[in-house]
Amino acid sequence: MKKFLIVLVLSLLAISNLYATQSTITESEGYACMGEDKSKKQTEQAALADAKKKAIEQVSTYIKSETHVKNFEFEKDLTSAYSNATVKVIQEIGKGWYRDSSAGDCYKIKIKAEVIPDEKAIEKVSGETIDDPSAPLNVKLWTDKKEYKSSEKIKIYIKGNKPFYARVIYKDARSNIVQLLPNPYKTDNYFNGGVVYEIPSGNDKFELDVSPPFGKENIIVYSSTSPVGDINLKAEGGVYQITTKAKDIGSRTRGVALKEKGTGKEQKMPAEFSEADIVLKTEK
Repeated sequence: MKKFLIVLVLSLLAISNLYATQSTITESEGYACMGEDKSKKQTEQAALADAKKKAIEQVSTYIKSETHVKNFEFEKDLTSAYSNATVKVIQEIGKGWYRDSSAGDCYKIKIKAEVIPDEKAIEKVSGETIDDPSAPLNVKLWTDKKEYKSSEKIKIYIKGNKPFYARVIYKDARSNIVQLLPNPYKTDNYFNGGVVYEIPSGNDKFELDVSPPFGKENIIVYSSTSPVGDINLKAEGGVYQITTKAKDIGSRTRGVALKEKGTGKEQKMPAEFSEADIVLKTEK
């Protein structure tokens, strides 16, 4: 059976002291009317600001409803993390002008947004509840050793505090990017919480062999409580070559498929998102 040999590297950490970058993805709508004090451009900006504000409110409400850790300090840190959140627009789903009978010319916009909590506050939360399934999604990523030499084989491990979907990618010293999971032989990208997964393993048809050229490289795991967004792939041996531009991989992966809320209304549940990244280094 053909093996896919990857030039790997590692400078870093066995079991991780790094915290995953955590966020929540949601959809929200914003509205604004011109009145007598706004231009069209100012009205559009006001509607976008309204949509971002609502995204933070939706996520804060969701996180509070989904988190059941009975710890005052934890709840305080979590509230602080999201009260100081920033918003990144992933996609403009729809936008346009309309006429309101009482307010005149108005503008509305619907966005898919990533709500990013305050980094220091969320790192503290993650450290306190790293394995707690009632805390926000946190997926750990580590390797079996701190350093590797030529011809050694590398093992990658991931573990989430709750069930999650994931994409695991590898970028070598020449900036070639491949997707390790899911792959042509292991198409399922759903993982149970509290379980350590080893890569490669099972039906994987590749090995991570250290060979020249040596240098700094990366392993990244993108994970979410909803299926992650699609990127362009081409099968190559036991893995996928990623043909999407490197700068677009993260944003397209964040285009998660939000699930409908079971209320009979057209409202979608926010999706928790986690990104973990380790830098690797090899030597002769």
